[in-house]
Amino acid sequence: MPVPARPRLLLVTDLSYPARGRRYGEEDTWLASRLREEFDLALCHPRDARALAGSFDAVLVRNSGPVLHHREAWEAFRAHALATGLRVYNPLTGKGDMAGKGYLLDLTAAGYPVIPTVDRAGDLHRLPEAASYAVKPVAGADSVGLEFLPREEVAARLDGTVLAQPRVDFRYEVSFVYVDRGFRYALHAPDPERRWELVPYEPTGTDLAFAGRFVEWNGLAHGVTRVDACRTREGELLLVELEDLNPYLSLDLLGAEAREGFVAALKRSLRRFLTEEPHVAAER
Repeated sequence: MPVPARPRLLLVTDLSYPARGRRYGEEDTWLASRLREEFDLALCHPRDARALAGSFDAVLVRNSGPVLHHREAWEAFRAHALATGLRVYNPLTGKGDMAGKGYLLDLTAAGYPVIPTVDRAGDLHRLPEAASYAVKPVAGADSVGLEFLPREEVAARLDGTVLAQPRVDFRYEVSFVYVDRGFRYALHAPDPERRWELVPYEPTGTDLAFAGRFVEWNGLAHGVTRVDACRTREGELLLVELEDLNPYLSLDLLGAEAREGFVAALKRSLRRFLTEEPHVAAER
């Protein structure tokens, strides 16, 4: 079936979700106003997505809060989308946070520049010595369930549902935002204690080579991806998170040129995505 001149887009978001330092509702309200320039668009809560999705040409998953707060509804929607070939943007084949944080184990094992991560007590010796260790749920988001523990307490927590990492003494955090596999902009938090206070960041070629490795590894041909990293005291970048489900974009912190460039790239990406044959992803 040909795609209509003004495709119907369902934007899944939770406009009321409270997040420290993040204006989920404001960002998605603004983004929806810009996407309406080319798409017939409606907004819905994650709990309503499965029931409404069939009336639209594609579903755009945005600031819907951590999936863990509505896990049952999300899993029902995901299963429905996989079974029917529903067009979901980002596509549900992502290997990053979309599938849980287990990818940090895979990247550690493969030698990628990532904060070393283990999930078994027997592997704790593989982590470098640190003043304390971060223990986080495999299915976590927005720092929910994050703990910092001394090494002697970590082993008892590794029951298969959490990951352990050394707490890195870093200079700052930096995020790289991509549309499809093209870099759009970067932001960083100069103060590690105020990680949501971001300012624009001009990446070097080395920085972009670092972030691009993870975008390529993830393999999404379409979608918005945010690569979160930290800069160590020695100057090295290490991956913190590969957000490929519904990354917050901090659009209000961008200059007009960067913001307009992102919107134009997203519109182009959605158009390309809608013209491809529907793809039923294999269940992970």
